[in-house]
Amino acid sequence: MTIKGKAYIAGIYEHPTRYAPDKSTAQLHAEVAKGALEDAGLRSEDVDGYFCGRDAPGGAWAMVDYLGLKVRHVDSTESGGCSYIMHLGHAAEAIASGKCSVALVTLAGKPRTGDIGTKAVGAEEDFEAAYGATTHNAYAMCAMRHMHDFGTTPEQLAWIKVAASHHAQYNPNARLQDVVTVEEVLASPMISDPLRRMDCCVVTDGGGAIVVTSKEIAQSLNRPLVTLTGHGEAMKGPRGGNRLDLTYSAGAWSGPRAFQEAGVVPQDIKYASIYDSFTITVLMQLEDLGFCEKGQGGKFVSDGNLISGVGKLPFNTDGGGLCNNHPVNRGGMTKIIEAVRQLRGEAHPKVQVPGCDLALVHGTGGLLGLRHGASTAILERMQ
Repeated sequence: MTIKGKAYIAGIYEHPTRYAPDKSTAQLHAEVAKGALEDAGLRSEDVDGYFCGRDAPGGAWAMVDYLGLKVRHVDSTESGGCSYIMHLGHAAEAIASGKCSVALVTLAGKPRTGDIGTKAVGAEEDFEAAYGATTHNAYAMCAMRHMHDFGTTPEQLAWIKVAASHHAQYNPNARLQDVVTVEEVLASPMISDPLRRMDCCVVTDGGGAIVVTSKEIAQSLNRPLVTLTGHGEAMKGPRGGNRLDLTYSAGAWSGPRAFQEAGVVPQDIKYASIYDSFTITVLMQLEDLGFCEKGQGGKFVSDGNLISGVGKLPFNTDGGGLCNNHPVNRGGMTKIIEAVRQLRGEAHPKVQVPGCDLALVHGTGGLLGLRHGASTAILERMQ
């Protein structure tokens, strides 16, 4: 069974807040759900499938009750920041197999003003905790190895932040709205060598939601038609050090699966939403997804090649996680939302990609240098 053309993204909503001391996490979930349903022109009574990750307080059963939903299909797949891209694919599978017809996917949390929840402990935790692995040094380890193997430079990584900042200046809700230069990125404080502060994403409260429907329902709504044509997911870990290679991600497997199902190649993509927890995350994923050869990512991102209207592959035109929004430290949802905006022609005029009819969404979850998941989706605007 293929999901190609079987499911449509009918509604999207990104919460405008980046700081929510006056709201509970459950309330944020409810607000983004309401926003996405209103965008689609649907009601909560229409929802018969619900999808969420670990950020949903109490899990799927508690959130279904809190939102007042009556569903016949649920999915609480958890794979960090890429969970919501996986949920998109799983919702399409459920719709294609008749398990549901209107799927709601929500993300929300308060890492700036509240607890983001307990993290699951992996089987290798006892062997690794003593060495002090953190999100920052795990990704820095990948960056350092990439520099060692391929000659990638800090200046090249800085161009990714520069591109994100050029886009964020047009987003009134972006956490960081100032345009920065390569020199300013390189002058920011070192966090974990070779990653500096401006190589790291923002931390924000907030959230987002999408509504995925069958083709029949999507066609009955007064909204632009955006369909999922290809989807892939994969997992990667250090495997006890066996054949360890820090210079590629699980995107090397999820990407080709999505492209094959969609029947397109990287050169066909007009816009790319690429998970940007750190600048090195973007560079490695662009290579793994086939936009350039392995080791050539530094050259590919340089000189504004990711800036809309300037380069050949516009990315993260909302400012991405590096400048705009990274709710609950999970960026997959916002990547879907901005891709849909581009396909609908609803992005800011200064960053809207002309004739954008094919977009890629890709995310990772977990730690790039350790265990992580990846998910890739190809979205298309239908006439």
